[in-house]
Amino acid sequence: MTYTRFIVYLTALTLTTSPAVAHLPAGEHGSLLAGASHPLFGLDHVIAMLAVGVWALQIGGRGIWAVPAGFVGAMTLGYIGAGLGAPLPLVEPMILASSIVFGIVVLLALRPAVGSGIAVAAFFGLFHGHAHGAELGDAQALTFGIGFITVTAALHALGIVMAQFMARAHPLAPRFLGAISAALGLSLVLS
Repeated sequence: MTYTRFIVYLTALTLTTSPAVAHLPAGEHGSLLAGASHPLFGLDHVIAMLAVGVWALQIGGRGIWAVPAGFVGAMTLGYIGAGLGAPLPLVEPMILASSIVFGIVVLLALRPAVGSGIAVAAFFGLFHGHAHGAELGDAQALTFGIGFITVTAALHALGIVMAQFMARAHPLAPRFLGAISAALGLSLVLS
């Protein structure tokens, strides 16, 4: 597959993801599957998760695992906080902002110190986790949480793999994923 064809397919796939799709009801599909599907049904969530993985690869070194781990750890805390009823303002705007911010840092290939990368990822992860917790519904909290945490980590890993594949075609190609993330985030803000 050529690089151009890959980009066309990736763009088409990304644009077919819809933020309006309803989440799977836990009563019909079980809490684990409902949780696992939750991060996949919002374009803002998907592009932010992929961008975290790409950015982690750009940072390199221990950042490859530490930045996604910081996101997932803070996301878990946000989920627990929502379950305990702790308020967190601006959750949805911050989720949209995360897709734009992560897109920009990937586009610019910013390589901060690993600790700074973890802090940025964790900050936004807290909001993503709170959103998941606020939308728990009648799902069982532990299995729902395991589902969405596992899929989120898998999306980070997919971002890393996609960036590695694209970098083989051209060293600047992973930045294109950042441009897609920022553009789609901005389009969601404007829509």
